[in-house]
Amino acid sequence: MRIEAGNTDETVLGELGSRLARTRLERNVTQAELAREAGVAKGTVERIERGSDVNLTSLLRVLRALGLLEALDRLVPEPLPSPIERLRLQGRRRRRAARPRGPAAPGQDSPWTWGVDASGAEVE
Repeated sequence: MRIEAGNTDETVLGELGSRLARTRLERNVTQAELAREAGVAKGTVERIERGSDVNLTSLLRVLRALGLLEALDRLVPEPLPSPIERLRLQGRRRRRAARPRGPAAPGQDSPWTWGVDASGAEVE
């Protein structure tokens, strides 16, 4: 059965519990063993598999014990950053090249200034 938006909460919980029970059985683990590994009561595992309401922390512990906790990352992916956040993450971009720092290149005795040509004579 597919879990879809039109399903009732009870239907979704029942299907989820059924899938977890099948996964447990495929791994040849008893309810008691799973409960012990997850750190929950055996009755909690029974309620999850029946599709009854359970504490979210208990469900997370059972998913972790079955090696399925990472699947929640695909279920609820981390939101992508907004365009403004992406710009902030990129940092400042260079907009122009910088002049080399250090000794002047050969043939350049002094820095260039307005109103003076290469020979040092004033230009109007």
